[in-house]
Order: sequence, then C-alpha cells, then structure tokens
Amino acid sequence: MKNKITPAFLLLILLHTGCTDLEENLYQAPTDATFFQSEAGYRAVMADVYAPLRSLGNHGGYFSLQEIASDEVALPQRGNDWGESEWVRAHRHEFQAYDPGVTNAFNFLYQGIFACNRAIYQFETLKRNQLGKDALSDQYIAETRALRALYYYWALDAFGNIPIIVDYANPDVEMPFTTPRAEVFKFVENELRASYQQLAQNVDASTYGRMHYFAAMALWAKLYLNAEVYTGMARWHDVVTTCDAIINSGVFFLESDYRQLFAVQNEGNPEFILAVPFDETFAKGFNLAQMTLHYGSQATFDLKQQPWNGYCTLQDFYEMHENNDARKQNFIVGPQFAADGVTPILDPQGINDPDGPPLNYTPEINQLGPQCYRQAGARIGKYAFKTGANADLDNDMPIFRFADILLMKAEALWRMDPGSAEALELVNLVRNRAFEPDQPLQQLTAKDFLDERGREFFYEGLRRQDLIRFGVYGKPTEFMPGSEPCKEIWPIPLTQLTLGPNIQQNPCY
Repeated sequence: MKNKITPAFLLLILLHTGCTDLEENLYQAPTDATFFQSEAGYRAVMADVYAPLRSLGNHGGYFSLQEIASDEVALPQRGNDWGESEWVRAHRHEFQAYDPGVTNAFNFLYQGIFACNRAIYQFETLKRNQLGKDALSDQYIAETRALRALYYYWALDAFGNIPIIVDYANPDVEMPFTTPRAEVFKFVENELRASYQQLAQNVDASTYGRMHYFAAMALWAKLYLNAEVYTGMARWHDVVTTCDAIINSGVFFLESDYRQLFAVQNEGNPEFILAVPFDETFAKGFNLAQMTLHYGSQATFDLKQQPWNGYCTLQDFYEMHENNDARKQNFIVGPQFAADGVTPILDPQGINDPDGPPLNYTPEINQLGPQCYRQAGARIGKYAFKTGANADLDNDMPIFRFADILLMKAEALWRMDPGSAEALELVNLVRNRAFEPDQPLQQLTAKDFLDERGREFFYEGLRRQDLIRFGVYGKPTEFMPGSEPCKEIWPIPLTQLTLGPNIQQNPCY
C-alpha cells in the first residue's frame, strides 16, 4: 500500500477571505426562530465544531506528526511500501514547509478554529436578533470558546508562533499577522478564564465528548504544565491548582483494568475527561488497524479491508516495558496466526526478512528506509481490534484522562520538591494499576517520570511534548541523529507563507 495522505483542508487564507461571503446565507437553513428555541438547534450547529477532531484517528496530519516526530513511533519505508520519504524525515526532525503532513496538520487546526469562529458568530447573532434563548447562546458560546482554546493550544504547541484569528464575518479585517508563542499562550489562558464558569459541570451522556467544565480544567492544567516551554516562566503551582479542581470533584477515577480504557466498547469510561467518539458507521475516521498492521494480519482479525503495513514502535521504546507490565500489551509482536489461532500467516514477499515468509513482528527495525523489512517493528495494539472490523474502528480516543491529571500534579509537585512524598504516591497510584502484584517506584528522577509517562500514554499524542519538556527531544536516538532546539516546533506551511504576506516562517526553516 502506498502512502495515504488525507485530502488537505481549505487553506487558512482562503478560509479567512471566504468568511466574508458567508454572512448573507448564514441562516439559509435555520431561518425559523423556533429552530433555536430548543437545545437541538444549538447542538446541530455544534456538530461542525467537533467534527474536525475525528481526523485525529487517521493518517497524514497533526496526530501522525506528533507521534512520528517522537521516539515511540516510526513509519519506515518498506521498499515500495510507504515510498515517500516525508515520514522518515519527520522522525529525524527534518520537517519541510512543503510537506503534506505539515500542511494537513496546520489546516486541521485552523479548520477547527474557523468552525468555532463561525459558531460563535452564529450564536452571538442569535442574541442580537433575539432569535434564540440567551442563556443557551451564552452556554454554547462558552463551550465553543473553550474548544477553540483547545485547537489554539495544539497550534501553539506544534507551530509556536501563529496567527490569532477570532473574527468571522468582518470584511474589513486585515490579513492575519504572526503572533509570538507567549502571546498565544496568554490568549488561550484568557479564553479559558472567560468561559470555564459557564461550562456544564455534569458529566454524563449529554456532555460526553464535549468541552465541559472539567475538560477545560484539564486543558488549563496541560497549558500550565508546558508554560515554561511556551513562555519561559514555569507555572507549577497553577498546575496543582487546576488538577486539584478535577481530583477533588470526585467525578473521575482510575479504570481498574488498563486494557478496558482502549476496548472496542470504551465509550463513557470513568477515566475519560474528554474523548473523541468514533463509530464505524456514523462517526468514521479511526483507522489504526489499517495504519499499523501488516497486510497478512487481515486474516488475524477478519478485517473487511487489507491493512497498509505502516506504523510501528521503536525497539528501545518497546524494551522500556517490563514483561509483567500490562501496558506491554500495547504492542503486537511475535509470530502471527489466522483467526483460528493456529494457522500461520505467510508473507509471500517475506523471503528477504530474516524469519522468512512466516509473518513475525520483531521489535528490531533494521532501518527506517528505504529497505526496512516488511515484518520489522512491534505494531500498535493499544486499541482492541474488533473481529470483522471495518476500516473505521468503533473505539473512542481519549484526549484527556484522569491518569494524566494525577501524573501532571505529581510532576508539578516533583518539580517544586524532588523529594515530594505525594508526587511519588501519585505516580505509583497510576503505575501499580499495570502490575500484579504492585511494583512501585522507590524514588523519582527525571528519567523515571519521562519513562512512566511514556509507558502510560503511548500513542496518545503526548510523547513529543513530554520529550521537549524534559529537555531530551533533540538528543540522538537510534534513527534520529539529533536536532536543534528550533526543530521543537514545525514549519509554517509554504501555502500559508505564499498567500499570507503578514505570516512569518518559524526560525530554522
């Protein structure tokens, strides 16, 4: 299978300019004032605001770059398979402004931002024209601002210095300028401060997958956790305060079985603070089985479509897990069999692999390309693959979960006091879930923290950020020769520089 690139979304500048054309037909569908007299009308508008999140589950953009640029995932060139060099370069931190993945990542974030801007404009117009209920308009404006803060948080983390655009319908607004990263940080902080008190505090089916009060608090904690990277000023006390708002609520708790977090039917898990709901029919986009499994593994899970033989983990990262750690089950290794569990799967072109034609996933990767063995690399099995699954999986994907809140608080306490007993207790509370019997750490070092976060949050889009915060992102690894600090953020896509004269390229590109 050749490299899969999701279609790029409309360019930021075209979206920005096009906004001026939407005012005249904004209410073509919901012209009846009664449409917004119930909450159903507001939720209909919100569908477009949350829809971009589903692209996190497939290949070719923001989530792919987050993972492949870290030390936990690679996408090797296996001869004619995945023949483009973009993803090998991404792992080596050799990003280019013309890379489709970089463009897709930028467009994903601004598609979400512009969807939020459009919804806020629509809700504010309802209030001005007295077409809806002011209380509902205020509530949904707050929710949309909090979600927009999430998109901007991801953008400032990945691209650093970016345009801030909040105007949707003003035809006279000037073309956007690049905003320094520290100012974007302040913008996100202010958006959360302005919206969080109006967000729903009930956690049930009605708020699942939405930016409620506790999801905003989780985002706030994450923003403060990385504040020193973004602004040069640490905010560890603020991390503790925001985490405590979630911990002390008593609403969320650790799932006792780590594997249940990523089961096929994992919706509504009590550890999920914010998750992206996927459905194989109605909310498609989660393609992990396709992205990681060898073609022959179609027979193992009776998949409806053949996988693409791509994503795998790095040997050093795999070997960071102890054998009795339940989180080692996040990887698929060893000989592979058909659904009967007995019949070996053969790879007719596997004659060049050291193990020959029998399909055998090996943790070792001989090279990133161009001739990586077809069977090389432990595959990503963190999410359960349903027997008979379509290309689109049913599993929901967590964005924020309670274990991260506990470890963020622990890290902040440890940063302020390396001997903190509470920090050690919190880390072991999360860690011991994965061991039977418990296997607690006796001390905490920077390596302990980074390794434990790596094991706990593998393939959740956090590793690159953690590596940066602990100061090791640019250090050489087996397939990454080392990189400059300026490579911690990605280049602004060439398309944006071409069409946006006020947007400046990041240093190093």
